Amino acid sequence: MSYVKGILEKTIEKNPGQPEFHQAVKEVLESLEPVFNKRQDYQEAGILERIVEPERQIIFRVPWVDDNGKVQVNRGYRVEFNSAIGPYKGGLRFHPSVNLGIIKFLGFEQIFKNSLTGLPIGGGKGGSDFDPKGKSDGEIMRFCQSFMTELYRHIGPDTDVPAGDIGVGGREIGYLFGQYKRIKNAYEGVLTGKGITYGGSLVRTEATGFGLIYLTDEMLKDHGKSMDGAVTVISGSGNVAIYAAQKAMELGAKVVALSDSNGYVYDAEGIKLDTVKQIKEVQRGRIKEYIKYHPNAEYHEGCANIWTIPCQIALPCATQNELNEEAAKTLVKNGCFAVAEGANMPSTAEAVEVFKNNNVLFAPAKAANAGGVATSALEMSQNSMRLSWSFEEVDAKLQNIMKNIYANITSAAKEYGCEEDLVAGANIAGFIKVADAMLAQGVI
Repeated sequence: MSYVKGILEKTIEKNPGQPEFHQAVKEVLESLEPVFNKRQDYQEAGILERIVEPERQIIFRVPWVDDNGKVQVNRGYRVEFNSAIGPYKGGLRFHPSVNLGIIKFLGFEQIFKNSLTGLPIGGGKGGSDFDPKGKSDGEIMRFCQSFMTELYRHIGPDTDVPAGDIGVGGREIGYLFGQYKRIKNAYEGVLTGKGITYGGSLVRTEATGFGLIYLTDEMLKDHGKSMDGAVTVISGSGNVAIYAAQKAMELGAKVVALSDSNGYVYDAEGIKLDTVKQIKEVQRGRIKEYIKYHPNAEYHEGCANIWTIPCQIALPCATQNELNEEAAKTLVKNGCFAVAEGANMPSTAEAVEVFKNNNVLFAPAKAANAGGVATSALEMSQNSMRLSWSFEEVDAKLQNIMKNIYANITSAAKEYGCEEDLVAGANIAGFIKVADAMLAQGVI
């Protein structure tokens, strides 16, 4: 058995009942065999043994009082995975599905995604099994204040800088930041995704979606293709999906479908984004309300079937493992030539294999959705300097970062004998930077 496979087996054995974490580790480690064939020093320094083990795992109780005066209790998490290249950086997810295994999967992915940005940020992730859906602003505020009352002691601008993720948007970040400031009596750049009035960065809301399209555009151009006129299906209808759709439309794509956890809308004439923004950003409503405004569109219960819509470009932007082998085969059969991941690990391993075997251009999440965390790091820079940059300045930096990511992952894939495999290229390029930093800092 090879060294890499041995570490994978030990990791699965040591972390039972965490399938998402196992999946993420397997996906990365399987790409690293050619690296370890060339770099014996990594093995001698125990880099893999260390990188799969979080530096710190924090689990805590979050008690809060609902609008009926009843005490509720949730569980909070923060996994500080790797700080070799900078302070821990990664979002907070509030969703009933959250458990330690999911947070570890997200944190492990974050190490390499953050590395690919070229910015000095390590990998971490956190969250809670709290469900913000259907809660009042008061309930969400009280939960966030209780959550931060424990979390504050583990984070800081040079230690760990959380951001938002599923269930944590501008409202939640505001409540979290307010409580941190209140407890610490310090105005610090400790959270990103803040509002513009109190230290946030322009483009942060749009960043993951815009970055996804910038990288997708680079990939398409590199293969003589274009978004112009391409029928595009996007899952999700949060920030990532909305702003991916906006930027894709600017480049000439025809976006025909969006979804949420209940179902999806299909508009053969092209999705009207102003309507979606009104429903999701202003009313905080469900995507099915779209057909009230556009009766020619169709609404279908069950979000998984969005991939049955014929398209040339598919952008999964909802959640992990939403696109399975069957869906991948359907996309291929219907003429899809490119898939880029806007969510974290939205395609199953079997789906990725289908895309590879059918020569579908495939951009993995840790590269394709790195625009969000890259802009979070730019927000950290602005906070540290007490400056704010214009929308155009931040957007230009984001475009440059995404172009560099694409160049670096294609170069790494070529150097290690897996040309055109962007999954391997992203894993290798992200890993080498972190591994070299770990080597330099000794056994810690």
